[in-house]
Amino acid sequence: MARVDDYLNAKKIAVETLSKASFQELVQHSKFEQVNDNTFRVPFLNRVFLVSFTDFDFQDESEKEKEVPIQEQVLILHYCMGSGNILKLKDKRIAYREIPGASFYFSAFVQRAIDPLKKVFGQNIPGFLKAAEQLNGKKIDIGDAGFEFDLFPKISLQLILWEGDDEFPPEANILFQEGIGEILSPEDVAWLSGMIVYRLMAMGR
Repeated sequence: MARVDDYLNAKKIAVETLSKASFQELVQHSKFEQVNDNTFRVPFLNRVFLVSFTDFDFQDESEKEKEVPIQEQVLILHYCMGSGNILKLKDKRIAYREIPGASFYFSAFVQRAIDPLKKVFGQNIPGFLKAAEQLNGKKIDIGDAGFEFDLFPKISLQLILWEGDDEFPPEANILFQEGIGEILSPEDVAWLSGMIVYRLMAMGR
C-alpha cells in the first residue's frame, strides 16, 4: 500500500514534467475544459476540480475549502501526462489482465475493486443501480447489472455484476478500453477502478 509521502513525491514528479509543456497542449491533449489562461476544469466522479497551471493546485469548484485527496490529484496528473500518447482509445473492451504489465498488479486490482464490488453489491443489485445512476453511469446490457462510466474525456470503464444466490456466489468484472495502458499505468488503472467502486459504495449506503 502506497504511503502519503509516495503520492506527494509522485505529484512533485508529475508537476515537474507537466509544467514544461505548454498550457494549450495540455488542454488539447487531455480534452479538459479551459477556464482561463492558466486554469482548467476537471469533472471526476461526482466532484469538479479547478486546476491551475503551472503549480497544479487543486480546488473543489463547489466547496473551495474541501480537500482534494492526493491520490485523486496524482491520478488526474498522470492522465494529463499520458493523454497525449494516443488520440482516441478503441471501443473494444478488455479485461485488466490484458493491459500490458498488469499481471504484477492484478491482486491489488482485485482487492481494491473486484472484491469490494462483489461484497457490497453482489446481493444488492438495486443498491448498485441506484448508486450507479447517481454517479451518471450509463446502463449497458451485460450481466445482471452493468454500467459504463466516463471518468476522463478519453477513458471510460464498464462495471458488471452477476447477482449471487443460495447456490452461486456473486461475480463482478470491470472492462477497459483497449489501449488504456497508453495513457495510464496498470497501477493507476487499479487505483482508478478502486476509486469508482468506493465512491459507489459510499453513495449506496
